[in-house]
Amino acid sequence: MNTQPTEINRHPTQTGYVFLHGVTLSILCVISYWLITHMLVQVSLSRDDDLLGGMWAVAATIFVYRYSYEESMGAALSRMGATALSFALCFVYLLFFSFHLWGMAALIGVGAVAMSLLDRPDDIITAGITTAVVMVVAAISPDHAWKQPILRVVDTIVGAAVGVGGARISLKPAHNGNTAA
Repeated sequence: MNTQPTEINRHPTQTGYVFLHGVTLSILCVISYWLITHMLVQVSLSRDDDLLGGMWAVAATIFVYRYSYEESMGAALSRMGATALSFALCFVYLLFFSFHLWGMAALIGVGAVAMSLLDRPDDIITAGITTAVVMVVAAISPDHAWKQPILRVVDTIVGAAVGVGGARISLKPAHNGNTAA
């Protein structure tokens, strides 16, 4: 029995496609970051918020930009669904309470249950990460904590839109049929 990992042979066209995909993703991330860090200046709470927003938009772009337009659309819908749930939970919580570790834990748990009940168990991770980020940022900036969910949902929308737009322009549709070897 051979225990050595098998070597993957890439054709030059595959290597070129992988390189082009990486370059395109990099450019899309720059666009997401630039849009948010320049758009938020109008409603900014602080320069730190602008930078966080740029990072969050970049994360959404990375999450969404896949290897086909259809995969990217599916990832965008998944990301937006999980973000919407997290937004709602965090927004309501932060309207009435300030950050607390147990509050964050409760929101993550409620989000996990909700995603499971909505038959979206794969989105539990995204909803949980989004909730954790929003809540910790609310702890860092407690004066305007209730604004954090709103800002982060805007960041996510922009990042996801850039990722889907980039996929629409640069990626081929997924193959719907079987191909013979």
